[in-house]
Amino acid sequence: MERTSNLDDPSVATDRLDDDTDELPPWIDGDDLPVDRFLDRELSWLAFNQRVLELAEDETVPLLERVNFLAIFASNLDEFFMVRVAGLKRRIMTGIAVPTNIGTPPRQVLDDISRKAHELQERHAAAFRALVPELAEAGIAIETWQQLDADDRAALDEVFSTRIFPVLMPLAVDPAHPFPYISGLSLNLSVRVRNPNSDKVEFARLKVPSVLPRLLRLPDDGSGRLRYLALEDFISNHLDELFPGMEILEHHEFRVTRNEDVEVEEDESENLIQALERELLKRRFGPPIRLEITDDMDDVTLRLLMQELDVTEAEVYRLPAPLDLSALFELSRIDRPALKYRKHVPVTPAQLVPGEPTERADVFAAIRSRDILVHHPYESFATSVQAFLEQAASDPDVLAIKQTLYRTSGDSPIVDALIAAAEAGKAVLALVEVKARFDEVNNIGWARKLEKAGVHVVYGLVGLKTHCKLALVIRREGDELRHYSHIGTGNYNPKTSRVYEDIGLFTADPQVGKDVTRLFNQLSGYAIEKKFKRLLVAPLHLRNGLLKRIRAEEQNAREGKPSGIRIKVNSMVDEAIIDALYRASQAGVPIDVWVRGICSLKPGVRGLSETIRVRSVLGRYLEHSRVFSFENDGNPAVFIGSADMMHRNLDRRVEVLVRLSAPEHLAEIDALFDLAMADTTASWWLDSEGAWTRKNRGPSGDTLDDMQDVLMRRRSLRRPSSGGGGSRRHGGNHW
Repeated sequence: MERTSNLDDPSVATDRLDDDTDELPPWIDGDDLPVDRFLDRELSWLAFNQRVLELAEDETVPLLERVNFLAIFASNLDEFFMVRVAGLKRRIMTGIAVPTNIGTPPRQVLDDISRKAHELQERHAAAFRALVPELAEAGIAIETWQQLDADDRAALDEVFSTRIFPVLMPLAVDPAHPFPYISGLSLNLSVRVRNPNSDKVEFARLKVPSVLPRLLRLPDDGSGRLRYLALEDFISNHLDELFPGMEILEHHEFRVTRNEDVEVEEDESENLIQALERELLKRRFGPPIRLEITDDMDDVTLRLLMQELDVTEAEVYRLPAPLDLSALFELSRIDRPALKYRKHVPVTPAQLVPGEPTERADVFAAIRSRDILVHHPYESFATSVQAFLEQAASDPDVLAIKQTLYRTSGDSPIVDALIAAAEAGKAVLALVEVKARFDEVNNIGWARKLEKAGVHVVYGLVGLKTHCKLALVIRREGDELRHYSHIGTGNYNPKTSRVYEDIGLFTADPQVGKDVTRLFNQLSGYAIEKKFKRLLVAPLHLRNGLLKRIRAEEQNAREGKPSGIRIKVNSMVDEAIIDALYRASQAGVPIDVWVRGICSLKPGVRGLSETIRVRSVLGRYLEHSRVFSFENDGNPAVFIGSADMMHRNLDRRVEVLVRLSAPEHLAEIDALFDLAMADTTASWWLDSEGAWTRKNRGPSGDTLDDMQDVLMRRRSLRRPSSGGGGSRRHGGNHW
């Protein structure tokens, strides 16, 4: 495909730059910048998970939310090992690993990861132990078998016999029974027993069934407390029933993490679904990369596990029981509002509020009257995005619907709307990204369900993931067809929309509609699109479009014109983008980077990045939106979209940014950055050495503002005005 600039519409990009090629200009090659200008991306990710852990340790955070953050930390770390560590280990074993972005040899990276991960897992376990008495004081007791009285034990003995014992499958290990396969992330018991007749010591493995609740609810003891017992503790104290006549010598818990990153070699003549299904079967048998054991495991058992699983000492993590604290998600769902964040009910976007309470808003009329910018979860996904697609499905004047689906939820109203539209005779195209990591099985299921309903299902371009968030409705209005577009930063998932912070734009702008239509044609057919007027699209145009914007700010600063860059992303890793930001900083451009996770950029380095500030905000919601704002000599250019500043997003994914045009939307984005970067807002600050420092208290010890709480209050204070198909929004200033 020919590579051209997307910023060539005179009505939108009057400041168009002359260079329309995608060849990287010489001013971003980085040769004249310090060699140590980047932070290691893997250690930066671990620093992000440490920030999650700090929320779990924070006594000002509601108790069950702290439990939830402990579970999130555990789940995050599992995925980090399954994907990042596994990928690095695989590249080392195959001889294709190269030094990191900071020049660290691959094996040294593994050592650094191991050291930091050991430290964090031990800290994580300590945080859990510290929470147990606090939970008990609040009426939620996590008890051990030894703490139970005779009545409890008698009642549970019956439960074990009838509900637990039939599900268990002890597996012996001896010459006739080879060491069993240990599935990834399963919780297991190692059991050593002695045969009293032969005095021979044997080994057995017992898997803790994942089909049963990990935390067993204990009978009410009259105290009013909720009482729980870990399933593995329960089973461990009934091993004599599983090995009758044998003497139980030792029993310990262990857990294996395996390489579960799927790599699909795509062939244009091969069915992608079939290829992916084969790889998903292989995922179960990936090589081990981490062995977690309880800290009381004996050396004989450990040596056996290490030998059979082929893991090194560095890959062994000794931790106090219980292992796998992602099980704490069960506790975090307990209905105790006083122990959770104050409930927030998303508001309907002001322009979509109907004139009468009994009416439904006419979403199309509202969008025709004015572009609408929605901010989830402060504003409702159900009364905006979902309503948009449901109205499209039922409207007889709607002729076609086109949508990307990267991740969606079970019983999805979005999928239901697409099916209803197809059954009503509308032309419906769904681009389902079946390679969305860890959602592959779900997405294959949705793809087949949609196909059966008559939806045209496509899977995007060979070799690229389709990560952009697009919905397009074609509606007949009189003698013309009008395009209604939604371009967002988050997935079309009603469940995650309640906890993921995302921004979306609804527009009837014909140029945006044409751009989105052309992009869908490119994704579903054989179109070779050369230009987009209101969109920046990866992998061909997006990086270079942003680089030219950054370069323009550098030039403006050198010429004494207004300049400034503000970027909000999940990850900031791409070296070309970072180097361009360094050069802009050297020219005096004020730069704010608001990042949730990984950041390889070093702020505040003398002579390199003195004008760059980096902040991170974590809280009850997962900061997920991506925003790029450029001062542009007083004519702000602001983009929202799906792309993070990572190689995979810019080079191996289809990503889309759309430029905002409404003055009130530009002001809203500016106010969002003002709040996030303010010294009065609680956040983490990154220093030039790569250390993140939490700033949640002021100089006098007062608690700083929680940005997400502030945004909730601001949304609740907004009032719609009357008129039109929806009410106009007033001005005003969101893991």
